[in-house]
Amino acid sequence: MDIVSLGLGLLSGGAGGLLGGKLTNSGMGKAGQMLTGIVGGTGLAALAPMIPGLDGIFASPAAGAGLNVSSILGGIVSGGVGGTILSFIMSKVMGNKG
Repeated sequence: MDIVSLGLGLLSGGAGGLLGGKLTNSGMGKAGQMLTGIVGGTGLAALAPMIPGLDGIFASPAAGAGLNVSSILGGIVSGGVGGTILSFIMSKVMGNKG
C-alpha cells in the first residue's frame, strides 16, 4: 500500500464531497460532506475495475501503484469525482436546505 496515494485519494475525496455539497446547497454540514466524499471517492476507485470501460482509468488509492504521475493523478481524479458524485446524490436524497 502506498500511503501517499492513499492520502491523496482520501483528501481529494473529501474535497470532492465539499464541492458536491456546495453545488447542491446541501444541509449535511462540512463534516458530513467530507465523510460522504471520502466514502464516494474510495468506493469509485474500488468499483471502477468492475465497470466495463472504466478499468484502468481510476486508480485505487490502496492499490500501491507507485509514485508516478499517472497513479497520483488517478487517485486524485477518482477521489474527487467519486466524492462529488456521492455527495451530490446524498444531498438530493436528504433534501436541500432552504
